[in-house]
Amino acid sequence: MKMLVAIIKPFKLDAVREALADIGVQGMTVTEVRGFGRQKGHTELYRGAEYTVDLLPKMKLEVALAPDMIDKAVDAVLKAAKTGQIGDGKIFIYDLDQTVRIRTGEAGVDAV
Repeated sequence: MKMLVAIIKPFKLDAVREALADIGVQGMTVTEVRGFGRQKGHTELYRGAEYTVDLLPKMKLEVALAPDMIDKAVDAVLKAAKTGQIGDGKIFIYDLDQTVRIRTGEAGVDAV
């Protein structure tokens, strides 16, 4: 089992969700997060005062997948989330030792 974690721009969430659904991904966990990478935030003007926004809003998607699905999922996220601008995000892939469905007790790929 593999865990795919993608950090993407918030307005790309629907496109990524649809792209993953199209390849057969049945479930995912989405979290609103804040962070920065190379873009280091930006400055904004509010009521005449300029202030720096250091931590930008992002979306974190977590998807548990069978090993044979990981390449298709990475390609789907890359195509759907890419804008060509700095701050498009990152994809992380982890090994997942065990997965258990609480309701039925199924384990491994059957639990996903």
